[in-house]
Amino acid sequence: MKTKMIAALLLAYGMPIMAMAQSIAAPTLREGDSWTYVNTEERGASGWHQTHDEVAVQRVTDSHVYFFAKQAGSMQSGNEIIAGSDWSRIRELNGTDVVVNRPLAFPLEIGKSWVVQFTEPHPNAKISSATWTTKYKIIGYEDVQVPAGKFHALKIEAEGDWRAQVAPSNTVVQTAQAAPDASTLVTQTQRSIPETTAGHTYKAFWYVPEVGRWVKSVEEIYSSNGTRSERSTAELESYKRTGQ
Repeated sequence: MKTKMIAALLLAYGMPIMAMAQSIAAPTLREGDSWTYVNTEERGASGWHQTHDEVAVQRVTDSHVYFFAKQAGSMQSGNEIIAGSDWSRIRELNGTDVVVNRPLAFPLEIGKSWVVQFTEPHPNAKISSATWTTKYKIIGYEDVQVPAGKFHALKIEAEGDWRAQVAPSNTVVQTAQAAPDASTLVTQTQRSIPETTAGHTYKAFWYVPEVGRWVKSVEEIYSSNGTRSERSTAELESYKRTGQ
């Protein structure tokens, strides 16, 4: 009776009954399910580029989703990628599979939060290690417009930080020492002291249960001076669910 009264009040005030849902279970994915996104990559002041990419499920196990990622319209099968059953991104670090991005943590409930943290050794020649810490939180429902249409989606936001240890480097300095009868070239090696740098990250995902994946995502990285250095945006163009 109490639940019916709450539902009636929500309808009376024009609020969708979906807003009172307790939780959302993981989608049932099947071979052949596919999603096409327009992906936009921005990197500092160097400009941006845009691609149209398709994600297609190859097979599903209890713990993983195996899928192909390729350019939309391409006749090639594309790259085969493995993700967690909740679409979490997995990488091998120091011989161990590590979750590095987890936009969804089923069951989904408004107010739910979770943390992903990992350390990557030697991400590039200048960095000896980088640690990423991200806290995700389910905010609530909102309408979002993408090329595939308008959706009432559950928004997940994530904020975090990254800390990197700059690898020490050697600098060779040569100086000439003159004498009355000769000159000598002296070579010295100076080793820099390791430094730590840090920055901020922001992510947002808009998930729609019947779509089985997010319809939009935004991921941003900010440098140590607070300037945005990277921004990736994905917007759904079309999708196909074989079980629907």
